[in-house]
Amino acid sequence: MSGSAAACGCGTTGATAAVRDLGSGAGLGLSRPLTFTKMHGLGNDFVLLDRLDGSPGVTPEEVAWLADRRLGVGCDQVVELVPETGAAARMIIHNADGSQAEMCGNAARCVGLYLRKYRGVTDAEMVLATGAGPVRLFPVTGTNRVAVDMGCPTFSGERTLTIARVSPAHGVPGVEQGVSGTVVSMGNPHFVVFADDVAAVALADVGPLLSEHVAFPNRTNVEFVQILDSANVRMRVWERGAGITPACGTGACAAAVAAAERGLTGRKVTVRLDGGELVIDWQEGGRVVMTGPAVEVFRGTLTP
Repeated sequence: MSGSAAACGCGTTGATAAVRDLGSGAGLGLSRPLTFTKMHGLGNDFVLLDRLDGSPGVTPEEVAWLADRRLGVGCDQVVELVPETGAAARMIIHNADGSQAEMCGNAARCVGLYLRKYRGVTDAEMVLATGAGPVRLFPVTGTNRVAVDMGCPTFSGERTLTIARVSPAHGVPGVEQGVSGTVVSMGNPHFVVFADDVAAVALADVGPLLSEHVAFPNRTNVEFVQILDSANVRMRVWERGAGITPACGTGACAAAVAAAERGLTGRKVTVRLDGGELVIDWQEGGRVVMTGPAVEVFRGTLTP
């Protein structure tokens, strides 16, 4: 994804992250310095705010500014870390449009990397509280990879839903009468649609039409999935509240579960996203484990 902040950060990937003073945040009415860490998981990027010391949270206006790729830092989501009894931290996820998300797998991996580096959490297993319940993080020693136990998928009502003629079946090649997909939750909602060629899907058009369809009163994330073979799938995603992103961890889990549930793949697959690859293992006990990278891009401080 493009944008001035993202372009600036790309230069530090793989190197020692710089600490930058980004100047005055007076236009936002900041009453205190705001230190953040820019991170990403396969290009799905975050501004992470450490509030574990009890510092005040950000306002919706500050979230919108931080997420803006031209006027602010630029990100898909702003992630706050706050104290939580019985967990290393609680993760609060703010979408760029001001709404909140229950869970984000890519952000969880970034949090695991952050807690190890900056908060000295060296446990082989960390517990992270989220809006979808606790998840377990397993940083892979000596790498930037983190495995996340995402819990069990849930299905509510009809597992398969057909949405008739989306203006009409807008941007989905070969579909005339309706778009059929699997409805599955990984702590947040997903609508998984299988397609012969995900590159041909007009995602910017059909994504919001499906995400905001009346069938999903709270909106939904939308994944288009192409089966490559029994162990590999290709996926593109429209995230509610963020739009097209290079990767979605919960979406990759939902795609893998939907593919295995339909008998199209095995229970362990590599999901190839625009931003890279995630390994998803839907274990026999029902839990889903996602493994992939997390990257620190840079750190910065906004001053009043």
